[in-house]
Amino acid sequence: QVQLVESGGDLVQPGGSLRLSCAASGIVFSIYAMGWYRQAPGKQRELVARITRGGTTNYVDSVKGRFTISRDNNKNTVYLEMNSLKPEDTAVYYCNANFQVKDYWGQGTQVAVSS
Repeated sequence: QVQLVESGGDLVQPGGSLRLSCAASGIVFSIYAMGWYRQAPGKQRELVARITRGGTTNYVDSVKGRFTISRDNNKNTVYLEMNSLKPEDTAVYYCNANFQVKDYWGQGTQVAVSS
């Protein structure tokens, strides 16, 4: 059974930092592209960052220079380091694993940025 378990969400003040983690099981993690998506209330889910199995990364423009995605294939885990957080980063953050037609999602972790 495939499981993606996110952790690390929290309430943080503007300008603060968080590190999200997504631990995967039930898949050959190293062959999957991994992504972080987010969904704010009343908005569509959007791709935040993605890392291919080869380590190539891409980011939505609004987080470039502030967020960093990385993966540890030995731990079957993908991370999202988030710095200089803004209120508009408030959302539920979801982990995604994708390989060809196989697509899996985690349950999400809440990030709230507020003073």
